[in-house]
Parts: sequence; C-alpha cells; structure tokens
Amino acid sequence: MKVWVKICANTSLENARVAADAGADALGFVFAPSPRRVTPAQAAAIVRELPSAIEKIGVFVDAPLEEIASTVEASGLTGVQLHWPGNGTLAAQLRARFGPELRILRVVHFAPDAAIPEDANADGFLIDSHTATAVGGTGVAYDWSLAATTLFRNVEARKPLIAAGGLTPENVAQAIARLRPWGVDVVSGVESSPGKKDAAKVRAFVAHARAAQM
Repeated sequence: MKVWVKICANTSLENARVAADAGADALGFVFAPSPRRVTPAQAAAIVRELPSAIEKIGVFVDAPLEEIASTVEASGLTGVQLHWPGNGTLAAQLRARFGPELRILRVVHFAPDAAIPEDANADGFLIDSHTATAVGGTGVAYDWSLAATTLFRNVEARKPLIAAGGLTPENVAQAIARLRPWGVDVVSGVESSPGKKDAAKVRAFVAHARAAQM
C-alpha cells in the first residue's frame, strides 16, 4: 500500500512546487497563529498554480464554521485539518455544506490515555504531538512504541490514521514500519527555518516514505 504523504505549512509557490514535483499527495496551508501562517489570498495564489490532482488542505485551530468555510471557498481548498476538541458538530456542519468532496481530518494529540473519537463525518485522524506552546509543527516525536499499542492498534479496522510529529527524512521509514499508518505528515522536519522548506529534505522525505515497508 502506498503511504499518503502530506507536506504541511507551505508559505510560497516555490516551496509548494518542490513538494508537488517530489510526489507529495497533499500540501498543507496554516490559517492559525503561527510563523507559518498564510492568508486565504496568499493560499489562493499558490493553489491555482498547482496540479489539480494534489490535495490542498487548510489547517485550522479552534476556528468557527464560517471562517473555515469562507477560507475553503476563497483559497480553493480540497480538505481541512481541524485542531478542534469538539464533539463532532463542526465536522458534520462542514460535511453538510461541502459534501463528500471535502476531505475532513481531525487532529488527535498523542497521550498515553488518548483515544480516537467517534465522528462519522471525519475522513481520518492525524495523530500529532503537542507542547505547552504549540499544537502542531512542534518537531517533537511521541512514543511510537506506546502509540503502536494504543492509538495505532488494529489500524486495518479503523478510519485512516496519519502519523505526524517529529518526522524527518531520516526517521519517517522507521515510523511507518512501527505504526503502519495510512499516511504521514511533516512540517519542521523538512524546513530550513519556520515556514521555509529545504528542497533536498522535502524530496528525501517523500522518497523515504514511498520506499518504506509497512
């Protein structure tokens, strides 16, 4: 099975094209307070220059429905990633508004007692690390051995799970072998500085993820 690969927090067309040319399945754009944040107009200018086949996913943190919906429409997004601890209502509202064409991913922060929420409207769940000051893009890996026995247990019977948090070109193959995720997501592991991608790292990350053995 080919692992789905998302290169997140793109801030320029140059960076986005590198990821697309490297073979990434999806590109992420951050619409939350962050040194990697872009505006809907900035994202739209990038998105319209990208191949139609590549997914364009907006990252939102505690954003209200109308803000998310207007950004999806203005930026030409094909999916959303929700850092949102709600009970499923937001995903349901987005599904009702945009239908099945919009990929809806919910973020679950790893913890020993974390669980995958029940949400019929989510297409998958991104398992990420977090710190006291950041809900994503931390560059910190969680305990893969523990995660493999908890959140990633019986992955075949679950909705798609995406591994994130502290992934790099050097360790992505190990993470895939240990967790057997449906997909992987990277931010800081392929950057030269926050919001600036390192082209060689992006290409290496995608290549190593593609070559990894599940």
